[in-house]
Amino acid sequence: MHTTQLQLRALVTALPMALALPAAMAQTPASTTAHYPTWDGQQNTVRYATPDAGAVLRNYTHATTQRVRQGEALDGKQETGYAETAQLPTVRTGNLGFDALFALAGVEMRRDAVSQIQDGSYNGGQPIACDCFKTGELWHYVWTRDLSYAAALSLAMLDPQRVRNSLAFKLAGYRAGVTPGPEVAGTADGLQIVQDTGSGGSWPVSTDRMSWAFGADEALKALPPAERQAFAVTALKALRNTLENDRLAAFDPVDGLYNGEQSFLDWREQSYAAWIPGDLASMATAKALSTNVAHHQALTLAAKLAREQGESAPAARYAGWAADLKAAINRRFWQADAGMYSSLTAGHFDGAALYKYDWLGQSLAILHGIADPAQAQSILARYPHGPLGAPVIFPQQPGVAVYHNRAMWPFVTAHGLRAAAMTGNVAVADAAYDTLLRGAALNLSNMENFEWLSGEPLLADKQAQADLSGPVVNSRQMLWSIGGYLGMVVGEIFGVHTTDTGLALRPFVTAKLRREAFGASDTATLNNLQLRGKRLQVKLLLPPLATAPVGRQGYYAIDRITVNGQQVGAALDWSALADDNLVEIRLGALLPGQQAIRRVDGQPYQADPALYAPFEPRATLAPRTRGATTVRIAYPGDTQGVVYNIYRNGQQVAQGLSASTWTDRSPGKTGNACYAVEAIYTSSGNRSHHSAPACVQAGQTIGAGDARVRSNLRAETRTGRISHWGAPADTFSVRKIRIARGGDYALQILYRNTAHQINLGISGGVKWLAVMDAAGRQMAGGVVQMPHSPESAGPSYSTPLHANLEPGNYRLELRDFYNMSYLQSNSTYGDAGGAQGASNHVDLYGVRIMPAFRPEPQASLFGDTITRPNGLDADK
Repeated sequence: MHTTQLQLRALVTALPMALALPAAMAQTPASTTAHYPTWDGQQNTVRYATPDAGAVLRNYTHATTQRVRQGEALDGKQETGYAETAQLPTVRTGNLGFDALFALAGVEMRRDAVSQIQDGSYNGGQPIACDCFKTGELWHYVWTRDLSYAAALSLAMLDPQRVRNSLAFKLAGYRAGVTPGPEVAGTADGLQIVQDTGSGGSWPVSTDRMSWAFGADEALKALPPAERQAFAVTALKALRNTLENDRLAAFDPVDGLYNGEQSFLDWREQSYAAWIPGDLASMATAKALSTNVAHHQALTLAAKLAREQGESAPAARYAGWAADLKAAINRRFWQADAGMYSSLTAGHFDGAALYKYDWLGQSLAILHGIADPAQAQSILARYPHGPLGAPVIFPQQPGVAVYHNRAMWPFVTAHGLRAAAMTGNVAVADAAYDTLLRGAALNLSNMENFEWLSGEPLLADKQAQADLSGPVVNSRQMLWSIGGYLGMVVGEIFGVHTTDTGLALRPFVTAKLRREAFGASDTATLNNLQLRGKRLQVKLLLPPLATAPVGRQGYYAIDRITVNGQQVGAALDWSALADDNLVEIRLGALLPGQQAIRRVDGQPYQADPALYAPFEPRATLAPRTRGATTVRIAYPGDTQGVVYNIYRNGQQVAQGLSASTWTDRSPGKTGNACYAVEAIYTSSGNRSHHSAPACVQAGQTIGAGDARVRSNLRAETRTGRISHWGAPADTFSVRKIRIARGGDYALQILYRNTAHQINLGISGGVKWLAVMDAAGRQMAGGVVQMPHSPESAGPSYSTPLHANLEPGNYRLELRDFYNMSYLQSNSTYGDAGGAQGASNHVDLYGVRIMPAFRPEPQASLFGDTITRPNGLDADK
């Protein structure tokens, strides 16, 4: 969640629905009206008008009876006007409303194109010069993921220079006078991608800064050669530094995946277990599908750029890592019984893939080649769609307001549309076309999000608690929604996509779209599309309407493509284009495509078990008797229709339990058994998040005031803590740690970090923990994270470092690594780690050494990347 969202929640309200359209509109002859039924049996009406439908550049008036959100531009008014310009493409389809909505998206794109950006947390709230894209009407700053997804959907094609500028703004090196720890990888200047939002102090709890690669790849395709070459050099350097450090801080060699929060779903309460906000270290070690696909894209792009720039060794290295990662994603996330990828795993001491799904992650896996054709078809057929479109997540979270939960986001829908078009799923594509067209039409803008069952920009829950209403924040003129809408028209309908060498032409016009959007027209034309100094007019020659009667579904095959009268194939090299070009694409036979789609429905105010997950249970362990372990289960809601599954060390060991206790009489040789429980609705099969894991062996804890502890800072006598530890020169070690029995151990720091709130900031504790034997040899080493702690909470445990230790004495040493506060981009940040200097400080309470179950690491398919259990690459 962006830094100002909490303040905005209280400001965003809805206006009453207007009773009628403005009277003046009814007098305009060049007008059209569209009607949209509502979820509660009513109807909304949208009307478009223009004074001269034959003008080369039209002015439009656009009015709606849909209630709209207050904001900066409309201020609650239910009518707006906008005009086409010579600097942007236009469409002419015979449908005034369709043409107007494309013009609206273009106008909003230009409104987000600014020379200054601004955020209250940076530069004292004063403007920052940047020829960039801001994020939306309510968001005047540039965030890595918002920008990158918008760029990937279309903006990198339509304005590559501004996208490049914005992407460059999200790169930063180390601040003057700040030196990271000795284990940090990369060049001395540290140029890398900025993780600017996330949980617990951002990176590496959140690692979806790698989404930068989605936008960068598309910008590189669209930039003119000289500009591309310069940006490619910068992009490769930043990617390498980012990839190498994420390999140290976030890569798990055991399962071959990267840790970190789900991409874009960075409001923990919306899509994670209710206990996670109090234990963000467990979020940090969970794996997310979307974030791992982003890492795969970053690795793939780095390999491509390294090959182009003559660096064969790094190219092979990153290509190898990408191949390994693709295999790991399919191995760990694919759930054959669900026919989809799990969105995320549980964190440490559990690690199971959860029965949770998100539309962005599924779509990214299809678009970027992680899913094979059969998997792609299964995903598109199995992901649930409500009456107005696909929700961001499924199933929904109980007792949580609308934002990511219970919501549709247009940019996510646009990714789903692109995946459906790629795979030929007509039903899913038609649902996405409907969602995007309806949302822009009814709301006079490209909105941030909608409640998913009603499609409303603000659904007030009048029957239950007001805090379940929402979306609690919803900006107009949202950049990635604009990118999604423009991408829908230019990319999916007219079929224009940039490639590394030119253009690919692959329109996906369905029978339903042909019938409802273009009507009796026999052509649809995209005018004045300017790409790399070339101007294109793209004309779709549509089949007669009679070939697609109501009820007949499918999409139209390409019959013939000509450029300036010469027949060509679907792939065009830039050199094949003149300065001005007429591209004609004749559509022919109606192909059936894929028609499978999963439809679900329900009432917006009811927590239907068909649509919702149960609450997650709580698991505790009874004292062991005769080697058996009894798990006690507590459920916070009505237990009727709820049963439980139990997991031991991430593997399911019991299912369908209705009792509140279960005894494990055969735990096996697992080192230390840790148990987690999930709840299941028997009527739908929807599953909860897992409980926090409960482990049989607590291990040994050594307090910060113990005589074995050495530090340059003294532990407080009263509290036993070492306060505000973590300056680069600070030292902390623990000597004479006795390991009596050899095996796998998890080593954690007991800490507290209240530098900022759990949902904000750049000051998560990120340090390097090393384990040395009695001879001083390092037996294990790696990054441990100490994310922000709730103000009301006591000490927490860090992410674990796993080590295989033989019997003997050991020494632990904690030293500096780095976090996002070390970067120059945060030198004007107003809170901890900003203008007052980098902050990587925590209060230390001690260390825990706990026996742990830890499977063997997966061997790499490539010789230079075999990894060891201590998290260090063999070639380092």
